[in-house]
Amino acid sequence: MGSIPDPGELTELTDPSFDEFQHRTSLMTGCTLTWKELSDHISSLERNLMRQSESLKRKIETLDSDTKASLDSLKRREHSIDDSVKIAINQVELLKNYALKSLNEDDLEGNPDGEVDDGDGIVQLLKSTCLRMDANVFWNFVIVRKKEIDLLREKIPAALSECIDPAAFVMEAISDVFPVDKRGGEGGNDLGWACVLILESLIPVVLDPVIGKSRMLVTPSVKDKAKAIAERWKRSLEERGGIDNVKTPDVHTFFQHLITFGIVNKEDLELYRKLVIGSAWRKQMPKLAVSLGLSDTMPDMIEELISKGQHVDAVHFTYEVRLVDKFPPVPLLKAFLKDARKAASSILEDPDNAGRAAQLAARKEQSALRAVIKCIEEYKLESQLPPENLKKRLEQLEKTKTEKRKPAAVPANKRTRASNGGPMPPAKAGRSTNAYVSSCPASLTIFSSPPHPQYPTAVPAYPSPPAMYDVWIQDPTRRSLCVLPRSSPSSPGQFLPRSSHELSCCIRGYSNGLAPAYQQAYYG
Repeated sequence: MGSIPDPGELTELTDPSFDEFQHRTSLMTGCTLTWKELSDHISSLERNLMRQSESLKRKIETLDSDTKASLDSLKRREHSIDDSVKIAINQVELLKNYALKSLNEDDLEGNPDGEVDDGDGIVQLLKSTCLRMDANVFWNFVIVRKKEIDLLREKIPAALSECIDPAAFVMEAISDVFPVDKRGGEGGNDLGWACVLILESLIPVVLDPVIGKSRMLVTPSVKDKAKAIAERWKRSLEERGGIDNVKTPDVHTFFQHLITFGIVNKEDLELYRKLVIGSAWRKQMPKLAVSLGLSDTMPDMIEELISKGQHVDAVHFTYEVRLVDKFPPVPLLKAFLKDARKAASSILEDPDNAGRAAQLAARKEQSALRAVIKCIEEYKLESQLPPENLKKRLEQLEKTKTEKRKPAAVPANKRTRASNGGPMPPAKAGRSTNAYVSSCPASLTIFSSPPHPQYPTAVPAYPSPPAMYDVWIQDPTRRSLCVLPRSSPSSPGQFLPRSSHELSCCIRGYSNGLAPAYQQAYYG
């Protein structure tokens, strides 16, 4: 066993080695770095906790505000129920009295399909049909006045306000066309415009008179009926050949039906999205998509439209939901024009359309130019995409199309006679000394007239009809002159002109095909 050194004894001091010193230095450095990392991490956690705390605080404040607003709205709705019911009852009673008075006076015996001079007359007739709840007469009155659609859009809401139950009246009015067309073979023309017009006109009528659009005055039974109609329309899609084959006016009517009666179903948003994409070219589709609750899916819809080459439709959607920064309109319009030019070039190169290739290509490019110019003017994009060059190109295409349609000019000497199919005389044949018109057959031989006989001086001029007349007539096929044969004055039944004036009349009448007597005289 070794002995323990006495502390009092002097021992030899040993210096630490360099390796040990370096090791301790590295330990200190590592501890310092670890401490700094921990300190930064703790600081980051504190900042995140502060941000989350602030976010939660704002959300709580927003929730409190929304809750307070919702409670206030519920209180207003609760207190407004009595007032709204009183207004509705008074309105129904008033309309009932008007309807009874109208029935007693028989002021509706006139033909509502007749001519109406002004807007007041239209309003009176519409109100009369609405008072009597005569949906068929109302429907017929509207569909025969498509040319007055602006006036109808202005006057129909006032007329529908006269109905005792406007919502039920509207559903009955459009029942022959929506949800399915019941006209059978008679349903040739599309009446979707009338359905949309009437459904749009119903919205201001069914608004609550106290709190406005936040509550629609549609009875539960009518709303259930509207839901059943919507379900029936969706089932009829299979009979129409699916979403891809449904007509755009039918889609528009369906969407307007959902919005008017407030029966949009969140479970059908995917169906709505597909229908909107299929009818995106319709002007009202962006607004309808927003009203259907598709605002969140709008970026994906815009990208789908772009992928399908519907750049102009995509521009309309971007402006409706204010996504212009994400989808700049000018590059979209330029890409649309570029695709249109490529399509026109492919049409020109298609051997199957050799006869109509130029016309189809020009029509394709014209359609694209018109759409882009209209879009530029609508959204005031002239500074980013000047339309002058586009308009010049459009005018050039239209001018080329017009020139191709012009008929070839027919020379004056080849005009066709309408009466007998022969050649028409030149426009100034009577004024020219070298212009001759002939009705001679092409088979006539050309011969010369014998010299005139010499008469004695004592013999009076023309004691009897002359032996012959030299009649110069142009042969249209040979461009030469022919002379009618000498006629014998002794031949019975012979008819010859007796003066130079009569001779000229003879020639003109013969050349116009109006002298069969002369032909019989000369040719037997």
